[in-house]
This record gives sequence, structure tokens and C-alpha cells, in this order.
Amino acid sequence: MDVQAKALTIAALGDSLTAGFGLPGGQSFTAVLEKELRARGRDVAVVNFGVSGDTTAGGVSRVKSVLASSPDGVILELGANDGLRGLDPAQAEANLDRIIAACKERGVPVLLMGMRTLSGMGKRYGEEFAAIYPRLAQKYGLTLYPFFLEGVAGDPALNLPDGLHPNHEGIREIVRGTLPTVEKWLDTIGK
Repeated sequence: MDVQAKALTIAALGDSLTAGFGLPGGQSFTAVLEKELRARGRDVAVVNFGVSGDTTAGGVSRVKSVLASSPDGVILELGANDGLRGLDPAQAEANLDRIIAACKERGVPVLLMGMRTLSGMGKRYGEEFAAIYPRLAQKYGLTLYPFFLEGVAGDPALNLPDGLHPNHEGIREIVRGTLPTVEKWLDTIGK
């Protein structure tokens, strides 16, 4: 394992899935991810910039304040609310592109967390939406985790009663799933 020599601060720019909607303190994605990374000997702080209900447009309005915190990297997890509201996938892609471009301009690496829509939005909409993330990852040469809620979406045992937000076990499953990708990405920071 290649553990970085200096402490890293990672900003997680996201929505309720990052913020830890409905969970007690210490059970959010960022808190659990930081704990797991530290258990693996990584000196990493994961700062929670998640805002419940946020869309990709909200992320555009907040990216400057995230970058003002001088993170070593940004985990970008946005789009779920765009999909839930049936917003135009082209607009969501343009917003994510603006966020990524702002990070790139500051030399801040981005780990992009992919998102999918609910099946009720229709097959075509779902396909258009899902295609946003690999396209942006290819355009900018980003590390991509294809679907943030992999193994959790649709499983009542891993979600709160609303069926949309992961419970503590769901968050732990998301961290287990994303951890190898996060670690590989961390190994590229500062090289």
C-alpha cells in the first residue's frame, strides 16, 4: 500500500447522500469514509460539503466556497436531485462540467461519483442521465466510481423508510464499495 507522506484534506461536494440526511452525527458518508481511511493508515480529513436537496446547479453556486477551503482533492457527488426532479440531463451535465472545470482551474483533482435515476423516470431519460458521468470522466481524465449507490439503491434493509436515503448500514456499504476507488485516487494526489 502506498500511503501518502503528508496529511490530505478532501472536500466532499454533494447532496443529502453526502450530508448524511436522517443520520446521527458521525454516520455520514464523509465521517465513515474518513474513519475507514484512517484505519488503513491514511492521514486524511474528509470535509462534508453536502447539502440536502442540492442539485448540480446548487453545486455550481457552492464550488467557489469549497475551493476556498483549499482542499487537496474533491469528491463530487451530485445529480440525484436533478434526476428525481426530472431536470434536463444536458443541464445537469453542463453544471457538473462547470464544477469540474473550476476544480481543474485551481489544480484540484476530482473523484466523480456517478448517479442513476429512478426507473419511473423512463428508460431513455435514465440512459441519458447515466451517460453524463462516464462522458465527463473521459473528457477530463477523472477517476469515476460508476454508481454511488451501487448495492444500496432499492434495498429496504440499507435505506431509511423513505427508500431514498441510506441508513447507517447503507452508508457502510457505500464506503465499502467506493473505498478501493477512493484509495487509488488518493494515491494519485500530489504526484
